Amino acid sequence: MCRNITTLRGLEPAATEPEIEAAAAQYVRKVSGVTKVSAATEPAFSAAVALIAAATEQLLADLPQRRTPPKIEPPLRRLHG
Repeated sequence: MCRNITTLRGLEPAATEPEIEAAAAQYVRKVSGVTKVSAATEPAFSAAVALIAAATEQLLADLPQRRTPPKIEPPLRRLHG
């Protein structure tokens, strides 16, 4: 499930807030089946993204450092590369 979500742990420099939010949004889209946010789905979608992003930030802060960086860059970094 969620093969499109890129590993954020171990990035140099560390994962940014927009990268974490993009991964959270991808997860929420996949789990909910909401591909296009509407006025009816926006409140629940946004709340879920915020919760997942916060949990992700905490998880990344709590885990030990990786010995090697992930092999694939997050999509937001690929756009600037």
